Amino acid sequence: MAIVMPLLLILIAGIFDFGFLFRNWEVVTNAAREGARVGVLPAYSCGPGGAVSTRVDDYMAAAGVSGGYTVQIATTTLNGFTSCSVQVSMFQQLSALGIFGQFFGGNFTSVALRGAALMRTETAGP
Repeated sequence: MAIVMPLLLILIAGIFDFGFLFRNWEVVTNAAREGARVGVLPAYSCGPGGAVSTRVDDYMAAAGVSGGYTVQIATTTLNGFTSCSVQVSMFQQLSALGIFGQFFGGNFTSVALRGAALMRTETAGP
């Protein structure tokens, strides 16, 4: 029992933290996709501080992430098509594994998550 219990607790903590890590990775990926989609719509423009940032912020707030993330927006033009690139980055805290990491001298406090999306307009420019 003394040998198996710590290993079982570390395994359960890893499962718990990985579940939250995977959920937040999906959130930042979908937020980037939502922002890029708004950026290529005809009525909107892909630029910082506009509708793209607002859509990403709204999606992150709806998912329960209130802050601590960064949004990078870029516009590229190639062969007459304009593309909108959105990248959302954040750090996910590993609350359960961070406790066990301190006992073993490791630094398992957070993991960087990044989601990116690139979409192009459906019509070529003049």
